[in-house]
Amino acid sequence: MVERIVFKGMTADQVSKLTGEKFLELISSRARRSIRRNFLKYRQLSAKVERYRKAKTDKPIKTHVREAVIPPQWIGMKFAVHNGKEFQGLTITANMVGCRLGDFAFTTKRVQHSAPGIRATKGSKALGEK
Repeated sequence: MVERIVFKGMTADQVSKLTGEKFLELISSRARRSIRRNFLKYRQLSAKVERYRKAKTDKPIKTHVREAVIPPQWIGMKFAVHNGKEFQGLTITANMVGCRLGDFAFTTKRVQHSAPGIRATKGSKALGEK
């Protein structure tokens, strides 16, 4: 069986064993800058993740921090990311490492238009009058 490459040429097992410093070297400079500038948000979210991990609960971690970069320590955790209206469920896999939480909780839906209403077009003008 061939193992799939998951993150920067590594397998899922290798990604889950990455340390913090090695992970920072592998991600983009934009992601590193985000982590350093929003250190307080990351520290609070990481503390919350550790509390959930120690409690071994199956409940998802609710968060509004969509810009959080996913580290390897979060693999297997469940999150509920706010999309502006509601919380969307998300389970972290090895393929998601290095991306942001908001990349997987879409803020807009696909628009499905129905038939035009009365007086919506010039052709339907005669339909509304009796």
